[in-house]
Amino acid sequence: MKSSSQIGKPTSRLEGELKVTGAAKYAGEYNVADLLQGYPVNSTITKGKIIKLDETTARQVPGVIEIFSHNNRPKLPWFDFMFMDMDVPPGSPFKPLLDEKIIYNGQPIACVIAEDFETARYAASLIQVTYEEEPFVTQLAANLAEARKPKKGMATFLKPLPPSPNGNFEKAFDQADATYSGEFIHGTEHHNPLELFASTTVYEGDGKITVYDKTQGTNNCQIYIANIFGLSFGDVRVVSPFVGGGFGSGLRPQYQLFMSVMAALELKRNVRVTLDRAQMFTFGHRPQTVQKTNFGASADGKVTAINHTAIAETSQIEDYTEVVVNWANMLYPAKNTKLEYKLVNLDVYTPIDMRAPGGSTGLHAIEATMDELAYKLNIDPLEFRLINYAERDVSSDKPFSSKELKECYRQGAEKFGWSDRNPETRATKRGNRLVGSGMSSGMWDVICIPAKAKAKLDKKGKLIVKSAVTDIGTGTLTVMTQIAADALGMDINDVTFKYGDSKHPMSPIQGGSYTTGVVGAAVHGACQALKKKIYKKARKMENSPFSSAAIEDVEFKEGAIYLKGDSSKSVTFKQVIAQNGGDPLKASKSNIPNVFKLKQYTRAAHSAAFVEVEVDEQLGMVNVTRAVTAVAAGRIINPKTARSQILGGMVWGISKALREETLMDHNLGKYMNPNLGEYHIPVHADIHDLEVIFVDEKDDIINELGVKGIGEIGLVSMAPAIANAIYHATGKRENKLPIHFDKLL
Repeated sequence: MKSSSQIGKPTSRLEGELKVTGAAKYAGEYNVADLLQGYPVNSTITKGKIIKLDETTARQVPGVIEIFSHNNRPKLPWFDFMFMDMDVPPGSPFKPLLDEKIIYNGQPIACVIAEDFETARYAASLIQVTYEEEPFVTQLAANLAEARKPKKGMATFLKPLPPSPNGNFEKAFDQADATYSGEFIHGTEHHNPLELFASTTVYEGDGKITVYDKTQGTNNCQIYIANIFGLSFGDVRVVSPFVGGGFGSGLRPQYQLFMSVMAALELKRNVRVTLDRAQMFTFGHRPQTVQKTNFGASADGKVTAINHTAIAETSQIEDYTEVVVNWANMLYPAKNTKLEYKLVNLDVYTPIDMRAPGGSTGLHAIEATMDELAYKLNIDPLEFRLINYAERDVSSDKPFSSKELKECYRQGAEKFGWSDRNPETRATKRGNRLVGSGMSSGMWDVICIPAKAKAKLDKKGKLIVKSAVTDIGTGTLTVMTQIAADALGMDINDVTFKYGDSKHPMSPIQGGSYTTGVVGAAVHGACQALKKKIYKKARKMENSPFSSAAIEDVEFKEGAIYLKGDSSKSVTFKQVIAQNGGDPLKASKSNIPNVFKLKQYTRAAHSAAFVEVEVDEQLGMVNVTRAVTAVAAGRIINPKTARSQILGGMVWGISKALREETLMDHNLGKYMNPNLGEYHIPVHADIHDLEVIFVDEKDDIINELGVKGIGEIGLVSMAPAIANAIYHATGKRENKLPIHFDKLL
């Protein structure tokens, strides 16, 4: 058996065959006996109350078992505090079927439970609802005057509010040699993962349930269910090994979970509730945001004044926030800054994190503004960023734990051929198409939070590691297996990683690009603890070759322990287990970050994107012909799955810049394109030459593995680079995303 380091090896997904052959089961696919199906009924008004909910005809449909609404739902604790779920913002979480009040369009107001899905859906269409409507407000742009500062809460721990003003921005801006003031508008976006939200609740008896759920956090749903329904945590098991995309939509429990569990507990039956595609638009979204920037710079290219203001939407019940305006002074330090972030309460569902929340919004405004200043000063956009390069985070007066953004610039520019670029706008053509090149910086926080893992060497000398963490398609199963295999020097085929089950050790929700670093550190720690136990047993063996050796004097490889420098002296893991009477060896480890050490540093991943576009001069159609993204994100565990993550972010950047938006009729307060036919995303023909570079970066501060995470960093720099490339091609700056062809005609 050959031994080699698993970390850094481009390993294919271990679950890949299960997925492509259809053997992997998702939340709505489990074969459960005696299964009832539920279908939610959604409000057709935006604000008001239900006067009458007539279920008479629906209840007469053969196969209908029950219809739940505010009229007959069971009494519930409805715990209303921060631990209702792990991602709750300040305010009062939405409670399905609580009462007759309607607070947003599409709000679930009932759920039909029937013998099959088709019957439930048909019966739902027969329910007659009489409403009393009230005036509502859904348009952000018309209500900016109502903006206010967000409420403070635990959410600000992970999403810090803007720092206080520094220096004298107004004076510095007035005295600047070059200035740019811009308004940037970002519309609503919805996540639209391929897998629909579904929950299959199996009633085990005596109030115990097993729930197969589409989620980004099994423990999070377990906490939610136990709190809402007053159950013991031990009586609630949530299973979610395969997730068909999340992008943030599964961070908080969605209402189909509540309905499935409620019906199962009340009817003492197995119940599945699945949302259809249109219903996927009835919870959570990236919020509408209006930004204004005012940047000033000196003649030599040094940024002297930064003002960045963002006003975003939130619901009437919670203060959802994002980190939108904090980035500029971290990337391009100025002595005079004024950063503001405000919210407007609208009659919509609470927004929810969507891949690179806040960063993908704020960096567009920042990077477009920097681009404008570079042109005004007649300085190359890349050179302008290098002039303002931050060696230290002046916004918090802390050093970076590591930062190789400058190397991202160098390698990305070289690969792209940035030096060959004609600096003049509208200067390069291919036939009837204008050609432009643009670039952008990217930055994303590295979050360090606790997690736990268990490791076991079984009777056969194989390694089993457990964590409740989900794998939302990012390759978590594979990289955790690699980390575990590396820790004990084992072949990856001798390691099993069990995950996606709330009965396993506690894991945070999977999001924020922190899973590999956070859970990976716990897995690594558990394996290191097990390693010490294995070695301790090996030393106690009769005639042990390690009786006088320290653990530093041996190496673990090929399922055995070897004395360094003398491979003839070894003990296999199977022999160790035999020494232990055939019983497995176990160890667990909680990854508790050293907060006192970490808070001394700013921790972030960085990227640089370089993009070429072609713009049809007659039609205004934009095509991204090629792009390069260079990423510095610490140690890369699996270059193959990591590359896929960055490529996915780049594709989403194309979507954000040119395609993706949810359109609302503000007279109705209703989203008008809740389907994949009219909610436009890129298709294969839109994607061309995309390249990814991983820049070497060592970080001994963030965690034992030196891992930063890459889920978001590939997205944040892509859309701004596209917008800047369009400006270079056309000479026209369009600051509303997505950029439609009619704006370029």
